[in-house]
Amino acid sequence: MTKWSKRTNQIHAGTRRSQYGEVSEAIFLTQGFVYDTAEQAEARFVALGEDEFIYARYGNPTVRMFEERIAALEGAEDAFATASGMAAVNAALMSICRAGDHVVSSRALFGSCLYILEEIMVRYGVEVTFVDGNNLDEWAAAIRPDTKVVFCESVSNPTLDVIDLKSVADLAHKADALFVVDNVFATPVFSRAIEHGADVVIYSTTKHIDGQGRCLGGVVLGTQDFIRKTLEPYLKHTGGAMSPFNAWVMLKGIETIDLRVRAQADTAATLATALQDNPKIANVIYPGLSSHPQHDLAMQMTGSGGTMIAFDIAGGQEGAFRFLNALELITITNNLGDSKTLITHPGTTTHSRLSDEQKATNGITPGLVRLSVGLEDPADILADVENALKNV
Repeated sequence: MTKWSKRTNQIHAGTRRSQYGEVSEAIFLTQGFVYDTAEQAEARFVALGEDEFIYARYGNPTVRMFEERIAALEGAEDAFATASGMAAVNAALMSICRAGDHVVSSRALFGSCLYILEEIMVRYGVEVTFVDGNNLDEWAAAIRPDTKVVFCESVSNPTLDVIDLKSVADLAHKADALFVVDNVFATPVFSRAIEHGADVVIYSTTKHIDGQGRCLGGVVLGTQDFIRKTLEPYLKHTGGAMSPFNAWVMLKGIETIDLRVRAQADTAATLATALQDNPKIANVIYPGLSSHPQHDLAMQMTGSGGTMIAFDIAGGQEGAFRFLNALELITITNNLGDSKTLITHPGTTTHSRLSDEQKATNGITPGLVRLSVGLEDPADILADVENALKNV
């Protein structure tokens, strides 16, 4: 598939047809696989041949189609699909590190990512240093000769800080550290993370890849050597595999991801521009606006402001709740990347376990809301936001 474009690969890459010649990908809803002889079983456990499988926790034809398709879309050598986005984050970090290793991470992260770094990894003897992701001097000071992993969200959740991936990658590689990037907000459509130096890229496929709020999933992408020799043994034995049915849903999602995400990003840009001067909003955060601190960097890295907007409602949490409760079209939920427009109040939901000090440091104000732009008519989304703001 290397001669085709990304948009074509998202339709065709990785396709395997059974003897029946089906058009849509088949769902191989099976836990195990049979062998013609005991000798064949023995040989397969020694070394898998092409399109050979042992057990669904290790691999499955439907899951493998998804892995190959998302790898082609991302420009990675290989991929391993997981049961959820957080299973992917956990596996990517834990498969690399052991007691005594050092990790450097940006401070602005999704709450569950912070939990893995602050609680789980530290509990098992991994030292973690947090930095301001937009301060290259802090990255340079924190990364040491013994640093094993450098980790960040390319666009942070929920405050939409944009990380200079190329510069951070250069610092990580000088120390021979692996640069691991959670790339959910950038999406595979706009991603150039590997081009900018990421060694490992992670997605929660629950978000834009499914795109319709149906199934949980995650995926880790990287070199074939990393995926097969470091990540696969960890996931095979800890059990965080994606189900064949969910993989099939993700395959169907990838077919339309380019059309969906580009339409969502266009609408997000329209909304962000329209809301800039609304007196009920203290601050609109959107990488596509020239007012965003990393606007130029975002345009260089992805060429788009993305599908997510954050804005600070006047009146703090009370004002934000008045606004949220007055919405008619937009749905209050903590998911994102859906065809429906979704909104949440991070301070009391996705980042509620953070202390007030941590929230303040990460820019999560009491009035901050995070909007995931969907596929509805842009005029309807804007009208719903503006009408709800009248209640603030």
